Amino acid sequence: MRLPDVVPVRLVLADDEALLRRGLRVLLEADGRVRVVAEAADGAALLEAVRRQRPDVALVDVQMPGMDGLSALRALLAWTDPPAVAVLTTFDLDDYVATALELGAQGFLLKDAEPEALVRAVVDLAAGGAVLDPRITARLLPRLRAAGRLRENPQLNTLSAREKQVLARIANGQSNSTIAAGLGLSEATVKSYVSTVLTKLGVENRVQAALVAHQVGGAW
Repeated sequence: MRLPDVVPVRLVLADDEALLRRGLRVLLEADGRVRVVAEAADGAALLEAVRRQRPDVALVDVQMPGMDGLSALRALLAWTDPPAVAVLTTFDLDDYVATALELGAQGFLLKDAEPEALVRAVVDLAAGGAVLDPRITARLLPRLRAAGRLRENPQLNTLSAREKQVLARIANGQSNSTIAAGLGLSEATVKSYVSTVLTKLGVENRVQAALVAHQVGGAW
């Protein structure tokens, strides 16, 4: 059932499989919270679609012909005002996910995620949240740790009690507005806390901060 009076999140969907794009589009647009404004079958088409449509979110497959998703992600996140970008992947592409993380992707979703989870993820990304499918987190952390690409962060101990509360909510994928409502703070205050947390942890974005939090399981 479509929701009344909802301003939909504008999404560009990039995947080289036309059938998958069609299915995802139907699922994502079903209740009116998301509108797919363009589709792309490769990275070059994705960049053109984003330039033309100025979407809120781009959902990007990493393996595409020509310019692949990682190359497109690298180019896209170098723009002055890029959309939120989530990587759409499968279980067997851990190395691609690790690289996308380093490039600055804000979300990581599996192609077999439940429709409601996909919609909620896109809406949360548009609101500034970070999205990590728990199954990706469970696989990715050990691989990053073994490869020396993720280490225990001693700066966790420098966070104040309030900053730790904010980090815990970032790790749960909450947007600034949701964090503000839950903690009884203004969005401007939460934005300041988020900036401080990222700086103290020495990470570039909310997903990297979330992985730091997940690594220690909140034991701080």
